[in-house]
Amino acid sequence: MDLQPPFRKIIHIDMDAFYASVEQLDNPDLRGKPVAVGGSEIRGVVSAASYEARKFGVRSAMSGVLAKRKCPHIIFVKPRFDRYKEISTKIREIFHDYTDLVEPLSLDEAYLDVTENKFGNPSASLIAQEIRDRIWQELQLRASAGISINKFIAKVASDINKPNGQKTIKPNEVLSFLEELSVGKFYGVGKVTASKMHNHGIFTGADLKKRSLEDLVSLFGKSGKHYYHIVRGIHNSEVKPNRVRKSIAAERTFNENLSSEIFMLKKLEFIAEELERRMTRTQTKGKTVTLKIKYSDFTQQTRSKTVDSYLQKKEEFYPLIKDLLMQERLKNSVRLLGISLSNLDTEKKEPVWIQLSFDF
Repeated sequence: MDLQPPFRKIIHIDMDAFYASVEQLDNPDLRGKPVAVGGSEIRGVVSAASYEARKFGVRSAMSGVLAKRKCPHIIFVKPRFDRYKEISTKIREIFHDYTDLVEPLSLDEAYLDVTENKFGNPSASLIAQEIRDRIWQELQLRASAGISINKFIAKVASDINKPNGQKTIKPNEVLSFLEELSVGKFYGVGKVTASKMHNHGIFTGADLKKRSLEDLVSLFGKSGKHYYHIVRGIHNSEVKPNRVRKSIAAERTFNENLSSEIFMLKKLEFIAEELERRMTRTQTKGKTVTLKIKYSDFTQQTRSKTVDSYLQKKEEFYPLIKDLLMQERLKNSVRLLGISLSNLDTEKKEPVWIQLSFDF
């Protein structure tokens, strides 16, 4: 199956160790040292790790205890999300100098559709390089980039030359690139799915491509159809500049596990106040309130309730949280509590984009 033009020109920009890099930027004493944002040597989870810490095997979502064991001289710092958001806003302003088709995935990564761009530059690769140069010159932070014909391949490509690099997969290179790629490198294929693929003799894109659509659906359900198409370079998801936020949440991990519902309610009051601030700041309301409970054994439970009217203030949704907490006995002591509001009153706006064919 040959890919047919016209091709879109998609860039995936991914900041290198963003949270940790911002901490090293603001505190010169941390530069060149292994840094973990979040967590501690006692408990908690690492949100991000500097490249100096990653050399020791420290990763995001790892417990602070394990991070300390792997890297005894690691430095833990508290996350400052307001600061990360401030920097992220400046990065997005740079993106918008080139195109309005910017789809943020998080504070530290985004897709850009530069098929048509504000400078009329036919080279997506040169645009990516210029954006990365500007991020360094203006903010002293490093970014990596992937460039290709769709979001999926651009996302995979951005990880190839990290940190501080970029990779372009040209239209005529797409199919061979995907065939040679290990299935574990496919974006969206986690360890469990990769292991299942390995058990069925699927180790590379070429192995995946040999399987029929029916076979893949039989093995992987709805995802099988997705795998069938992406290994053939088919991924038609557009860059959506107005992604609809599906939920707003606030949560807290505790220094000591909680076993009393009374103590939990006190903690939930503070979390509810923070959530109200976030809802007010974003001018958002929601109809579904969810209580998130993570137990000391790291198992997780959610309890939700949907009402007819939109909620924004603590006084409106906190009584529902109390009911959700008390609706059944807790399975264990609790290390984390969170509250989220979803089913939001946000409007969906469709992006406008045009396909043109240019040289990469």
